[in-house]
Amino acid sequence: MNKISQRSKLGLSILAAAMAIPAVSQAALVEDSKASLELRNMYQNRDVRNAHGANTDTHKEWAQGFKLRFESGFTEGTVGVGIDALGMAGIKLDHSNGQNRNGSGVLNINHKGDGRGDAESSFGELGLTAKARISKTVLKLGTLEPMLPVVMANDARLLTSTYAGGMITSQEIDGLTLNAGRLERHNDRDDSSNQKIRLRTPSYAGGVEADRLDFAGGSYVISPELTASYYYGNMEDVYKQHFVGAVHNANLGDGLTLRTDLRYFKSKDEGRALGGKIDNDFFNGMVTLGMNAHKFGLGYSTVSGDGNFPYAAIDAYTVNSVSLTDFTLADMDAWQLRYDLDFTSLGVPGLSFMTRYIYGDDAQVGTANTGKQIERDSLISYAFQSGPIKGARVTWLNATLRNGGGLTTQDLNENRLIVSYTLPLL
Repeated sequence: MNKISQRSKLGLSILAAAMAIPAVSQAALVEDSKASLELRNMYQNRDVRNAHGANTDTHKEWAQGFKLRFESGFTEGTVGVGIDALGMAGIKLDHSNGQNRNGSGVLNINHKGDGRGDAESSFGELGLTAKARISKTVLKLGTLEPMLPVVMANDARLLTSTYAGGMITSQEIDGLTLNAGRLERHNDRDDSSNQKIRLRTPSYAGGVEADRLDFAGGSYVISPELTASYYYGNMEDVYKQHFVGAVHNANLGDGLTLRTDLRYFKSKDEGRALGGKIDNDFFNGMVTLGMNAHKFGLGYSTVSGDGNFPYAAIDAYTVNSVSLTDFTLADMDAWQLRYDLDFTSLGVPGLSFMTRYIYGDDAQVGTANTGKQIERDSLISYAFQSGPIKGARVTWLNATLRNGGGLTTQDLNENRLIVSYTLPLL
């Protein structure tokens, strides 16, 4: 296996400190501990096409992932301490010999200076996190997996993307959850190089590096049906961002539900964001009508102002961030139609189906608003309900992306087959 993440050095120091805790307190650590091992086998076939629909390259990747997760309890006393651990490894089973094999998100690429590179036979990460708790406030230092509007980890491929830094979460007031922190390093889901925090936009995937990303905010449950949230993010000398969101769930009776999810971002550059060309507003939201086993969703997003919507690392927090793109180009408007079916009420528990269609247009291309994108996704998933492999899940995704109006993004046809099983250890 290639070099493990440099965070392991910090992790080993944390582990050594934990071993110095008195034996009585260590017993309390173990008492509430949890551990699990997830096995994830993934095959991905990505067909790359040009503007005329002809194949230009094919990525075929098959790999086995292992994710060992340990979460301790806390020691007794006013200040409780603990430690979490996350060990991940990806092993190549097969890989195609295409001309452009970078960026599929499954296997780590060993770049050789020719723009192609070869997939590593294996890669991995060891992350340890020290934590301390006072009342209902928890501080974590080390490897983190935040899922917040201004910074998100990603778990959609073989392994999980992670961050290194510190984060505090407080729930001292009923219904109010506050988060604040600083992140300094990031590991992609297909990498273990422990890079600096990076700006991502759809047309600038390489990103502008920054020494840190600071964030703060929280969510408040106004009523059992309504939750509101606000967050602030600042990637040092790159961009700053404000987020306001609200989620409302209404029970209409007779098996009918209505969920409304609204999100708004205000982003502005701080000098190094693509030459100082970001100053935009980004609104997106989705309304979903549930009818027993069926769900019908209508989503919309729009970017107005200067530049693409900026975000950290891999994922943008938008309802139109789907399998192959996220529809966050400058001036782009995008609509989504989505349908979900839960087969439980039809006599097949564990089986689910989803399909969606997203159409985006008016994206800025040069001095004109001609860019268009279309993505179609279909996903079917089954979780075994009994027998020796109870809990194992099989998921198949089929996705297509088409671009037009002068956009140079690649057209894609993609299939993913994922078989996963999580084994509880503690």
